[in-house]
Amino acid sequence: MSANSHIYHEPVMTAQVLAGLAVRPGGAYVDCTLGDAGHATAILEASAPDGRVLGLDADPEAISPATERLRRFGDRVIVVNANFGTVASQAHAHGFVPADGVLFDLGLSSRQLDSEERGFSFRRSAPLDMRFTPEGGSATDLVNGLPEQELADLIYTLGEEPRSRRIARAIVAARPLTDAAELAEVVARASGYRRGRTHPATRTFQALRMATNDELGNLRRGLSQAASVLNAGGRLVTIAYHSIEDREVKRFVNSGEVRPVMKRVLKPDSEEISRNRRSRSARMRIAEHV
Repeated sequence: MSANSHIYHEPVMTAQVLAGLAVRPGGAYVDCTLGDAGHATAILEASAPDGRVLGLDADPEAISPATERLRRFGDRVIVVNANFGTVASQAHAHGFVPADGVLFDLGLSSRQLDSEERGFSFRRSAPLDMRFTPEGGSATDLVNGLPEQELADLIYTLGEEPRSRRIARAIVAARPLTDAAELAEVVARASGYRRGRTHPATRTFQALRMATNDELGNLRRGLSQAASVLNAGGRLVTIAYHSIEDREVKRFVNSGEVRPVMKRVLKPDSEEISRNRRSRSARMRIAEHV
C-alpha cells in the first residue's frame, strides 16, 4: 500500500447525491461504486440514526480502506467486494430489497489513478494492467493480442477516438508493449494531437480500460438490476464522466423501467471544479422507480 493510502478520494457532487437519492432516516441505500466511501459516509450521516448502506466495489484494494473509514457506523453498513453487475443478488443476500436508493458513481477513484502498479494512468510508468479485479485478461492482452482492425474498432467505439486507425497501426508496429507510459507515448506520437489540457492518449486508455473490465456490459446489467430492487418511488442516481456511459444511462432512464425525475443533466458548480479538477466532466442523472 502506498504512503498516501490514507488520503481519501474526494466524492463528486455530494450534496446533489443526497438530494437526488432523497436520503432520509431509516432508509436503505446501495452504493454500487463504494471507492473510498465518501458518498457512503455522507449517506449514512444524512440517514442517521438508523439508515443503512450496502457498499459494493469490484476493486479488492478498495475494500479495506473503505471498511476502516465506515467502521464507526457499525452494523448500519455492509461492505462487499463485488461488481455492480451483480447488484440484485447482493441486495437480496444482504437484506436491501426493497431499497430506497441506488447510486452509481462511474468514475475512477484517485487511488486507482494514482496507483503505481495498476496502469490506469498514462502519466507514469506502470504495468499495463487496468483490471479492477485480479481475474481475467489485462489491457496488455488486448494491446498485444488483438488484430489491428479489431484494436482500431475498439478504440473508436469505446474511446470515440477519430484517429483510431493510425493509433492502432502504430501500436501494432511497436509491439510488444507492456508499460503504460510507453503505450501513451506511442499513442501521442501517432495521434498527432498537441498536448493540451487533455492528454492525446486519454481516449485510447479509456477504451482499453472499458474493454478490459467489460464496463458497458456491467453497467447495462447493473442499471436493470438496480431498478428491480428499488421500491416504488425509490431513486436511481448516476454520475457519468464521458458521453458513452452517459448515453447508456440516458437510454436506460428513458426505457420505461424507471422515469426521469428531471430531464436536464446536473453538473458540478465552478467552486467544486476549482477544488477538484477530476469533477469537471461529471454528469448526474436522477430517476425513480415507477
